[in-house]
Amino acid sequence: MRTLGEALDALTAEGELCRPEGEGGKVKCMACAHGCVLSEGKRGICRMRICVGGKLRVPWGYVAGIAADPVEKKPMFHVHPGSVALSFGMLGCNLKCDFCQNWVTSQALRDPAAGAGIERTSPDEIVAAAAECGAKLLVSTYNEPLITSEWAAAVFRKAKARGMVTGYVSNGFASQEALDYLRPCLDVFKVDLKTFRDENYRELGGRLQPVLDTLRGLKDRGFWIEVVTLVVPGFNDSAVELSDIAGFLASLSPDIPWHVTAFFPTYKYTKAPPTSVEKLIEAVGIGRKAGLRYVYAGNVHGRIRGLENTLCPKCGAVAIERNGYAVGVAGRNGICGACGMKIAGIF
Repeated sequence: MRTLGEALDALTAEGELCRPEGEGGKVKCMACAHGCVLSEGKRGICRMRICVGGKLRVPWGYVAGIAADPVEKKPMFHVHPGSVALSFGMLGCNLKCDFCQNWVTSQALRDPAAGAGIERTSPDEIVAAAAECGAKLLVSTYNEPLITSEWAAAVFRKAKARGMVTGYVSNGFASQEALDYLRPCLDVFKVDLKTFRDENYRELGGRLQPVLDTLRGLKDRGFWIEVVTLVVPGFNDSAVELSDIAGFLASLSPDIPWHVTAFFPTYKYTKAPPTSVEKLIEAVGIGRKAGLRYVYAGNVHGRIRGLENTLCPKCGAVAIERNGYAVGVAGRNGICGACGMKIAGIF
């Protein structure tokens, strides 16, 4: 019986986000900010991209998960509110967060307890499934999509030809080359900005600066951006750090939606208590004080009234009302029903 690694190695294609590096058949992967240089038979930090015969082989031809979800679940609040998004994902990640909520898929080949089942498929089949369920969006998620970008791009090119919006749910630890590669076929980039401290990012296997560079690069290239910060007690929840995050986002654009979401003990990170409602309310206030127009509290359904609603920045009226995944839109096409102001986003 084949191991999971052997099965995944059989489901690969030649990568495009790479270049030859030096002598001896080495190849440099450019899918993310690690920039792994691989010799024959070696895997990248993600464990999913491997050098074979002087070529980079990358994940292809399978999904480890596929489901039709409300777009609010991503969360993408400013992209066709109330619509269906078809989510699909593969295996692996370029970080190693102890509080990962998708660790079964993301930590495959890194954690022996991880590794979801996989199903062979094609870009045409995924896009057909999206059309069948009436999805307006096709979103790569569940694992870190940057490390499977060639596969996502093949799916997204088919989706764009059918008029669908395309999205990533990503940790944002990208290379600028990856952003250039994705821009023609990718519309929406939801980034998990996990902390504003480099020492914290290093605990997760990354660095802060590349994520900040990604956010700047996304803005410069015209992607629609939404940002999530999982507020973890004792890790990133100080008022100073939350203010730093909010201030940075506002400096990029006050129209970037910032979702501050509640942490619950999970995976290997069980030393911290769940995030309090009071802390989320504080974080929302910090975001608004920094000048962000759209700040949301999440993952506490029914416990915070009104902080999932989209308010018109001009008149303060509720432009989009949310009760969990039930959505009511006042006005049409992203226009405030009270004063006629255009709400930022894709409508």
